[in-house]
Amino acid sequence: MSVSCSPFSLTDMRGNPHSYPPPTKSVLVFFKDDCPTCDLVMPLIERLHSETTLDVFAPGQTAVGNQAMVQRHELTVPVLDDSDLKMSFAYDIETVPLLIVADAEGGELDRLVGFERTQWRDFFDRHAPQIDVDWNRFPDWRPGCGSLSADPIVNARLRAEAEGRPLRARKLEIAADDDVHEFMFDQGYSDGLPVVPPTAERVLRMLTGTHRDPQQVVATIPPNLAPATVEKIAINAVLAGCTAETLPVVIAAIEAVCTDEFNIHGVTATTMGASPVMVLNGPIRDRIGMNMKLSALGQGTRANATIGRAVRLAVRNIGGARPGGTERSTLGNPMKFTMCFAEWEERSPWEPLHVERGFAADDSVVTVFAMTSGPSLIVDQTSRSGPQLAGSIGLCMESAHHVKAHRSGDALLVISPEHLDTLSRDAYTKQDVRDRIQQVTSKSLRELVADDTSGVGLDAAAAARMSDEKLNRRLPKFATGDNIHIVVAGSEAGKFSGFFHGWASGPMGSMPVSKKIED
Repeated sequence: MSVSCSPFSLTDMRGNPHSYPPPTKSVLVFFKDDCPTCDLVMPLIERLHSETTLDVFAPGQTAVGNQAMVQRHELTVPVLDDSDLKMSFAYDIETVPLLIVADAEGGELDRLVGFERTQWRDFFDRHAPQIDVDWNRFPDWRPGCGSLSADPIVNARLRAEAEGRPLRARKLEIAADDDVHEFMFDQGYSDGLPVVPPTAERVLRMLTGTHRDPQQVVATIPPNLAPATVEKIAINAVLAGCTAETLPVVIAAIEAVCTDEFNIHGVTATTMGASPVMVLNGPIRDRIGMNMKLSALGQGTRANATIGRAVRLAVRNIGGARPGGTERSTLGNPMKFTMCFAEWEERSPWEPLHVERGFAADDSVVTVFAMTSGPSLIVDQTSRSGPQLAGSIGLCMESAHHVKAHRSGDALLVISPEHLDTLSRDAYTKQDVRDRIQQVTSKSLRELVADDTSGVGLDAAAAARMSDEKLNRRLPKFATGDNIHIVVAGSEAGKFSGFFHGWASGPMGSMPVSKKIED
């Protein structure tokens, strides 16, 4: 195919800019380092540069590969950095090596694709007859390699950039008779429930919810270590059924779970079946219609249901964490579909979660926890004092993972309004609740020794070597009171609270992370 060579400027490996086309006949050779045929012909290209008056340029498609090619063949020909592939796309390259000869105006005079010995010999006879090449040393034919710019996903991005469109994702064509919802299931884009097809119109509408550039990389999602752009997150928000107003929350949550502290790869890969649990604070709760009251942890509210689902779908579809692959949960849990709710700050006399974690009261914040199960219902309709109720809550929380598993990590306690009123009558603070939980759950090491009833607990042989003093030392349920995170949510009616069991805590597991939500 003949093309007219448009003007461009690229930088060579020494940092020198080169404009094309030059004022004389010139040769343009596109290559990539891992193409054997490119490697075969590169000495010939070097000779064209060093033994003729032709202006020869060699745009390479990867920065590291360009340097490798220069060193391997001791090239002096200007090797240009086309790692953004914009020039390769402009010339509509399908195969490398591609050699184009152009006149001073950029008009194409000749081209070679791949390597066919007769064609290359004829080319040298026409344009460089002074060069003596032993063509018998070359094979009759070698196929070229696919240009990186022709990769469907890359090509879709390059085409969108060239046309000035905000979307870069590859567009999938579905046959007229295909069921689009069944297609989404078949392609593995779903979590097992129906999803909303992310048409260009829906994605563009979703992107109106943020001022961020659609191509801004928000995070790198494991296990594939894939870049999560705002556009890709918006696509998964569409799949989940989000509104545009909730997109900033989804973006902030993705930023949070992809931190080293949260460790989303460990959270999804563990056989314990951990999953992100998201708590929202601040003004955004009302703006997007978050439910913090009746059935706050259940179904029935779009924002609650879809925000958590969008995060899980993004981790699945962008990062590649899928059941049967790197996600190896023994049982799984319903939170792997979604779990996101808001704290009812106005109902509580206590500092809300985000203020405890260092944010201003008028900041909108999402906090993510790695939880393995929950909410476990705490039923106490008869305690009438703060110490009694907080103690009762502690006894329920002792069941996390196992009653003999002490020094546990993080737990998320959701206190209902009626239980809050009982605690408030005795001026109980969040710290008082934590201290009481640690007090009532403390057990001596002697009580935590594994026995005939349960193999879980302190190893009996190790216990036999301990002194009575050490065996009588008491150990609370949680490593520290700070591992007990407390929020208020739920209906005005009902003396029922709940708590979520945490996964492994600390640097070797997962730590809660809070992110301010930015439009």
